[in-house]
Amino acid sequence: MPLQVVRRLIPEWGTTYGPPGAGPFPTVMVLHGSEGALSGWSHRNAAILAAHGFLAFPFGYSSGGNAWNAGHIVDCPIDRTVQALAALRDFSFVGPRVGLYGVSRGAEHALLLASLMARDEMLGIPEAIAAHSPPDVVCGGFDARSFRDSGDPGWQSWDGSKRAWTWKGSAEGLLPTSPIEVERYAGPLFLSHGVQDRMWSVEMTRRLERRLQDHGRQPEVHYYEGEDHLPGSEGENRHHELLVAFFERQLS
Repeated sequence: MPLQVVRRLIPEWGTTYGPPGAGPFPTVMVLHGSEGALSGWSHRNAAILAAHGFLAFPFGYSSGGNAWNAGHIVDCPIDRTVQALAALRDFSFVGPRVGLYGVSRGAEHALLLASLMARDEMLGIPEAIAAHSPPDVVCGGFDARSFRDSGDPGWQSWDGSKRAWTWKGSAEGLLPTSPIEVERYAGPLFLSHGVQDRMWSVEMTRRLERRLQDHGRQPEVHYYEGEDHLPGSEGENRHHELLVAFFERQLS
């Protein structure tokens, strides 16, 4: 039986997952969360998109780590992700429209990348963006070695003394609690959040939605009743139905 999902390497950047054939295919870059690049979750999400006809590129932006340790999100250069996005566009299997999909810290990363590229009027900005469980403000650095479960002494979702992101060599303007200026991005935007999220409050997505509407934007927004930070089986199936439909409309 021929493979329905095949891997293809972008030299110096990493692997992609996509349908068999010569392409070009509608394409999505996938950004992982605080679980890190080596956990496999972003590769699994990429494979799901690939099974539905997309070329998907799980880009690992976290630093350090291994299969047993997530590494950290501290001083991660967002402009390196812009370079990876440009390399993806140059890949021969990639179609003319490229989307961006991030979950949790990856959603934060995606919204920051879009707002910064739009602010600086850069070429190559993604044609569509999906963000699941996003914050509405810049969050602090995260190091998996110091992570504690919610309720444990010393628990914190991020470390406000450390900077998670840099842009063109500086963390200026990316300090924790700074609003993410996603209203600068004029393209189609998909936002989703579990209403019972215990990690990132659903109110963050509600604030993003209101702010976008105040600026004349009409994002596609979905709230999943009864779902936590990551949906369960039924919720995830519904999420992927909506996500795939969004990217099919915007990237085909």
